[in-house]
Amino acid sequence: MSHHLARLEAETGTKLIQRAGRGIRLTDAGRLLAERAAEVIGRLDAAENELAAYTGLRAGRLRLAAFPSALGTIVPAAAAMLRGHQESVDLRLTEAEPPEALRMLRAGYVDVALVFRYSADPPGTGEQSDEDGIDVSEGLREQLLLEEPVHLVTSAHDPEQAPADLAAYARCRWIAGCDRCRAHLLKQCALAGFTPKIAFTTDDYVAVQALVAADLGVSTLPALCLRAARHPGVRTVPLPGAHRYVFAVRYGDPPDPPAVKLLMDVLRAVVVPPQRLGAHGSEDAAPAEAARVDVAGPAG
Repeated sequence: MSHHLARLEAETGTKLIQRAGRGIRLTDAGRLLAERAAEVIGRLDAAENELAAYTGLRAGRLRLAAFPSALGTIVPAAAAMLRGHQESVDLRLTEAEPPEALRMLRAGYVDVALVFRYSADPPGTGEQSDEDGIDVSEGLREQLLLEEPVHLVTSAHDPEQAPADLAAYARCRWIAGCDRCRAHLLKQCALAGFTPKIAFTTDDYVAVQALVAADLGVSTLPALCLRAARHPGVRTVPLPGAHRYVFAVRYGDPPDPPAVKLLMDVLRAVVVPPQRLGAHGSEDAAPAEAARVDVAGPAG
């Protein structure tokens, strides 16, 4: 091993390791090289899997990364439909927030990534170009699956129905979510004319609802979070003009391997009402109208 590292250092002209006590550790240059090596290996693995799929060797293996509320709603329905269409498909699931899911996609560790953002426009355009650091210009192909409302979440102990007005809660304590959700909350509150007093931060939508139900603050949550798990002690009302957009993303040029195409088909099918299936044109075309979802039951 030391011989190979010495040869790498000679070839790169950079010190890659340094002694630390009785052992060794990577230098910053060494860590950078290790990260790139992992990415290269991942892409080679992805290339091997794609070739194997086309030759029929591993056509049933699929890897999907998705954020938690999608794993609790969209993904199980899609997995069940996928198994109904093709029992031989081996679907592997990984929970990952959008930035990590896209890194895994680029590195070849997953075939499809489900991600979200609070703008329908691709990153790099419009006002929210830097929202996630998600760049769809470097070989990524995204398909808008659905548009969902963002809800104001308040305690069911409140004597009155929650108004769909953030400004009415300017003096309340707030519960914020992940970095992207927190940024969206701050933007919406700024538009309402105030800066929220954030008392708690958690990306667990079950915990958010429990904190709200305990009268510890108010929050906002997208519809999928409320569909995945709904606390009986909260009230919700959709906020006018506030939406979250869910995309299925692939990496590389079309056409997709047959198994990936099938996965895309079932993902679209589970978020689009049956009577609207087929209205979106070809597989890679942007849908004429994104599916809209809301939480079932009364708002209170």
